[in-house]
Amino acid sequence: MLRRHLIAAGFSALTAPHLMAQGKYPQRPITLVVPTAPGGSTDFTARLIVEPLSRALGQPVVVDNRPGASGNIGNQMVARAKPDGYTLLVSYSGYHVGNPHLFKQAGWDPIKDFSPVAMMTRAPQVITLSPKVPASNLQELIDYCKANPGKLNYASSGNGSIQHIAGELFKQLTGTFITHIPYRGSGPAVQDLMGGQVDMFITTPAGVVSQIQAGKLKGIAVTSKKRLSSLPNVPTATESGLKAYELDSWFALYAPTGTPADIVQLLNTEINKILSTAETRKKAEDSGTDVEQMSPQQLTDFTRKELDYWGKVITGAKITLE
Repeated sequence: MLRRHLIAAGFSALTAPHLMAQGKYPQRPITLVVPTAPGGSTDFTARLIVEPLSRALGQPVVVDNRPGASGNIGNQMVARAKPDGYTLLVSYSGYHVGNPHLFKQAGWDPIKDFSPVAMMTRAPQVITLSPKVPASNLQELIDYCKANPGKLNYASSGNGSIQHIAGELFKQLTGTFITHIPYRGSGPAVQDLMGGQVDMFITTPAGVVSQIQAGKLKGIAVTSKKRLSSLPNVPTATESGLKAYELDSWFALYAPTGTPADIVQLLNTEINKILSTAETRKKAEDSGTDVEQMSPQQLTDFTRKELDYWGKVITGAKITLE
């Protein structure tokens, strides 16, 4: 009997440190990598969940903005991170399912390198103008562009972003020529748009709603099927006569491939709880975005479908970066 107790005690002594080392997730701060500069819709989505997720998990959740290389810097960082649930990617559709079709060597793969965790928000685009542009609606903009080819330019959050694709599609559908000016994220682009250094920005509402409401920028059309509650006086592109121009962006959370399934499921459960609250929905709606919930498997299937769809859009728009 004594020998049995000694063996048991020895086993406990050996295994206890291992069990303590494993512990219960999370045991330290979690980093949400945002592959854009502060101020845009990707950054907004990350910060939408940071505080409530910190409270739910009992550990700090911090945002780490890593802009550059059209999102590839941030995406590579997470793709190469240890798959332990402590480094996650707040991904933007333009990069996540667009870049693989735009770069021969992006340095990461949207399917092989990431485990889908949770869908978070979706948003249409707003065709936004600097106050100096002599157009107050979509038709006036098109007419001005045709009468002055090459005079106007448009911003994007980077080469290959959905703003870039949206701008090129706009040119194709309207038969106009506008020069593309890529930025390292939406925040800097909006600042230059207000300052008149750039003329047009087709972007998600979060970064421009308050400026449009304050009269600092002109919102002339949205690419959704219906008007936004946050911008009720801005017509849809369809209402304005550009019927084929419907685009939206989505923002989702991904972990490095190999992240334990129980961690992925825990994060999905807690994030979906946050997205279902009236407070979160109101914040999203006020910024012109809608929350959307998916299981990890649903997001996996959705990602594959979107990867195929945007490949066709990019090919059709003849956009290449290499």
